[in-house]
Amino acid sequence: MASKILISIGIVLVGLAIVTTWRSAQRESNAEASFPPEGQIVDVNGIAVHAVVMGEGPDVVLIHGSSGNTRDMTFALAPILAKNYRVIVFDRPGLGYSESFNPNGETIVEQSEILQRAASQLGADKPIVAGQSYGGSVSLAWAVTRPENISALVLIAPAAIPWETPLDAFNTIGATTAGNALALPLISAFVPDWFVTKALDQVFAPQKAPEGYAEHFGPGLTMRRASMHANAKQRANLLDEVIELQPRYDEITVPTEIIHGTADTTVGLGWHSERLIEQIPGAELIELDGIGHMPQVVAASEVAAAIDRAAARAGLR
Repeated sequence: MASKILISIGIVLVGLAIVTTWRSAQRESNAEASFPPEGQIVDVNGIAVHAVVMGEGPDVVLIHGSSGNTRDMTFALAPILAKNYRVIVFDRPGLGYSESFNPNGETIVEQSEILQRAASQLGADKPIVAGQSYGGSVSLAWAVTRPENISALVLIAPAAIPWETPLDAFNTIGATTAGNALALPLISAFVPDWFVTKALDQVFAPQKAPEGYAEHFGPGLTMRRASMHANAKQRANLLDEVIELQPRYDEITVPTEIIHGTADTTVGLGWHSERLIEQIPGAELIELDGIGHMPQVVAASEVAAAIDRAAARAGLR
């Protein structure tokens, strides 16, 4: 009797695994068909980096945050900037359509290096670099480790100062081999669209995701198994990387603008940007009253103005 029960359980589990794998693959295929690459693929020493290029003028590189892709920046900010700049928007490694290359999770220094090389291949040897949230951490690494390849630095709600809160359960599990094999396929296969939309609103809080944002951004790209795993590994490693990088912030000499919402509960203004401004010589901080964690979308004009100020201070405008 016991053996029959075990066999039945085994059959059910195998069936669930088959259905989960099939459904995950179907949803991922649909997401990629609905939201294909916006730009071009740059080959950096055999590693594919997806880049969207628009506009003319001084070069500006935009780097998205955690769980993002180029579409986060092309929804509002990049089109505004393209009126006066040549804008290059990258997918970070492992996300969107850029290739992952470190099985342990690409560090912020590694990411800054490959994105700088991709920018150089596109003719941007010394761009203004602007990054949001996790992208701000990558931008800080770029400014510290590649100072000859940056004209100015713009940080949008950056994760910059070592924090004390633990990593959330989702990314803790998703970063592991077991989580990648067992949990992420279930999430990719069965999490409903309404739940993803609700999660977007939580990221934007106290604002909500603007009308049309989800349809442009393509949350299904983020829900792919490989993207969730790459993102989780990067998030799991970020604190140690920021701890290592922070003592070098005073080496940053390029004009630096920081822009941060006062209502940001994801990356707190007081903990991060108000401390960071004291550590980068000559940095300027603009606080956006009542704005949450996504200024590049809900306050794109103000972020563009910060980039204008950085460009002027760098002698590019």
